[in-house]
Formats: sequence, structure tokens, C-alpha cells
Amino acid sequence: MALSEENLWKKSATEVVSLLKRKEISPDEALDANLKRIKETHSSINAVVTICEKRARHQIKNLDTSRKDQPGYLYGLPIVIKDLTEVKDVKTTYGSKVFEDYISSTSDFLVERIEKMGGVIIGKTNTPEFGAGSQTFNEVFGYTKNPWNTNYTSGGSSGGTASALAAGAAWLGTGSDLGGSLRNPASFCGVVGFRTTPGTIAHGPQNLPFNDLSVDGPMARTVKDIALFLDTMTEMDYRDPLSSISSDKPYQNFINEEKHKYNIGITDDFEVLACAPEVRESVNHAEKILLEMGHNVERISPDLSESENTFQILRAHLLATDKRELYKKYKNILKEDLRLNIEKGFKLTEEQISKANIARGQIIKNTNSFFDKYDFLIAPSSMVAPFSINEHWPKKVENKIFDNYVSWLMTAAAISLTGCPSLAVPCSITKNNLPIGIQIIGKRRNEGKVLNLGHKFQKHSNNYGITP
Repeated sequence: MALSEENLWKKSATEVVSLLKRKEISPDEALDANLKRIKETHSSINAVVTICEKRARHQIKNLDTSRKDQPGYLYGLPIVIKDLTEVKDVKTTYGSKVFEDYISSTSDFLVERIEKMGGVIIGKTNTPEFGAGSQTFNEVFGYTKNPWNTNYTSGGSSGGTASALAAGAAWLGTGSDLGGSLRNPASFCGVVGFRTTPGTIAHGPQNLPFNDLSVDGPMARTVKDIALFLDTMTEMDYRDPLSSISSDKPYQNFINEEKHKYNIGITDDFEVLACAPEVRESVNHAEKILLEMGHNVERISPDLSESENTFQILRAHLLATDKRELYKKYKNILKEDLRLNIEKGFKLTEEQISKANIARGQIIKNTNSFFDKYDFLIAPSSMVAPFSINEHWPKKVENKIFDNYVSWLMTAAAISLTGCPSLAVPCSITKNNLPIGIQIIGKRRNEGKVLNLGHKFQKHSNNYGITP
């Protein structure tokens, strides 16, 4: 191998794919380097919880050579998959004791696409039970820790993927996002996560194929790598009724385009939410960077004042609908927070659900009006910095006290309601040397434009942190 395993894991996904493409390293050598790094970090962070090396070796022997000229082709790059997403012949636990020994008989549409595009699935990453919660722990695999400081959480629910990326135990990985599960762990671990417009990434099969609150998405260390992975993941798929094409050219082509001065709105709390002081300072830092980049920046945001009640109702209704049969069979096994949220959904009235859907419609109208005047909205990825691994969720932020594990996520969840693409990028470091990230939010179907600003922001701030 031309490069030592000691150096390979430190390189970006884009760089490693180039090495694979030029045959300076082989897919087996990339796999060996990745497995070695997973082994080195696992006891500390517990991020990649299931390894499928034999399957990966088989994939390498059967790489699809017919697509090599297609943008996003990965040439045998190892990929980690969040443990909510099924991979054929690999354990998929959903972070639940109910599925502790379940082996998937089929792969998710997204996994099929990644494999067709030359990605090699190396393992599954940890998640809270059924993705419910933004602190990654469960009774099957335990806690996933933050590589920056293992006394702190990696966030969630894509905390396993975020932690693996930050520790160099993955180059690219998948996540999913209902109320911030891509953006929150990206912020906590100093990596990048992208919640795209619903339908951009096909996934399924699903019990609720028209659910547009939860989406799958890419995670990586850099925005440039996100663009590469998005080209890998996106393709029109008739099996997903929401599947669509949002760009007429590769997402990687947007990265280095020169753009004129943007009009950008920025907020730390949408004028209705709590926000920890260090996070407010991070938003101030982001504003300074954007001004240095030459953009017009104004403290303003769309009216999202009804977002919390709306999201809480629609989320509970979604969980109750999707998990009804599971709840009937395994009520006493499910973790308390998840069980209570499902029960909340059972108690909702038709009037409450109807009003929440109408309120969401108004939120979308408000956001559309905002984007008639502004190119982007900047906000924190989370209202708090990473917190103790021993704390399941923050109970108080500033003067607001939370009695549930969803309210403190509303900085990200409010944006989920809008259907707008939101890219979480690293921004600053706390006094405890832990990352804080921001969201770059754009108009629906404008993923390329969001990637462009995200790449320029990351390049200007030189924020490419990877833990030792």
C-alpha cells in the first residue's frame, strides 16, 4: 500500500476515493485501514456496534464497474450505516431489545443505491431505541461517547455515525433526521450532517411512505465530502412515492461555484426558544464569519412561534401510527420516554391533529415569505453545547424548564416542519473544547446552493476538526 494505515484514516473521503480511483490503494486496503481504526477507537467511543467484514469482502469482489464514470461513484470506499436502516444479511437492532437478534432479509433502497455506486458497507452505527432521543444509548449496545471528550454525549439519534466520523473510524456514514437527528450529533461531534428536502433521498420500504417529517441523509467530516456522498445517494426511485430529482447536475459541481453577495437572515432562538449562552456566542461568531465573507447579514427569522406545539403533536401522532402494533406486543420492553410519547399519540384528538397540520401549513407559508427576501437562514444546530454522558437530556436551558425530551430539540425540529434543506456545519469550540455547529437553511430543492455556502463557510473558518 502506497500510504500507511496510520495516515489513511485522517484523509477526507474525497481524497480516499481519488486514491481508489487511481488504484494507488485497493478497496481491501481501505477496508483494512478502516477496520483497524474502528478497533482502535471502539472501546473509547462505542460507535460502530456491528461489523460485517465478510460481507464487505464479498462486496469488494463484486464491485459494479459499469457506473465508474457516474458522479458519486465510490470505488470501494467503506461506508457505515445507522442501525435504523436495514442491510441485507446484517443485524439491524433499531437500538431495541425487541430486535436484538434480528437479521435483515432485505436492504433499504438507500443501501441498495450506495452499493450500486461502489460503496462497501462495513458496519452499523449505534442509535437510541428506534431513533427516539438525542442522546445515543440503548440496552443492546450501551452508550456512544463523544470523541472530543468521552465524558460527554455524541448527541443523537445519529450519534454513532457522528462519533465514528469524528474519531476517524469512518469516512462517510448515513443518518436520519426527524427532529434534528442528523444536525444535533453533527454539531456535538464537529462534523457535517445534511437534512435534505424530503424526497431527495429515496428510502424504504416503509409503513408510512408519505411521511415527510423523517428523512435519511449523509454525514461526513467536510461539506465537500457531503456533496460527494449526496451524489452517491440520490437517484429517482419509483418505489418511494416522494422520490424526486432536485438538481440537474452533480452536487459536487456546486461546491466551488463563485456566488455573489447573499442576503442572509440569522437567529439564535427564532425569538421564541431558549438558547445557551455559549451557543449564542457561536452564532455571533458565525455572523462575523459571514460578514467577513462579504455577505449581507441581518438578525431576523421567519415566524416559527407555533412550531413546538405543532411538532410535538405531529411527532407523537407519527410514532403512535407507526409503532402501534409494536407497542401492543412489547409495551413493557420499550424505554419509558418512547412509550410515553407513543401513548401521547394515542390520546390525541382529531381536532388536535387537524389544527397541527393547518399550523404546519402556516409555518411553511411564513418560511416561503422569508425566502422571498433572503437567500439563507442561519440558526444553531442545537440550543445547547454537548452535555454530560450521564444526562439523558437537558432539563433546563436559560430560564426554560423542560418536562420532556423533545422540547430542547426545537431549534432543529422547527426547521423539520418547513421541509427546507438544512446543513449542519462546525462553527466554534466551547470553553471545554467541545464543538458547536450551525444550520445553514435554504429554499426547498436548493441543496446545491446550501452546499456552496456551507463549503465556503467551512473553508473560510478553517474548521475541519478531527479528534486525535
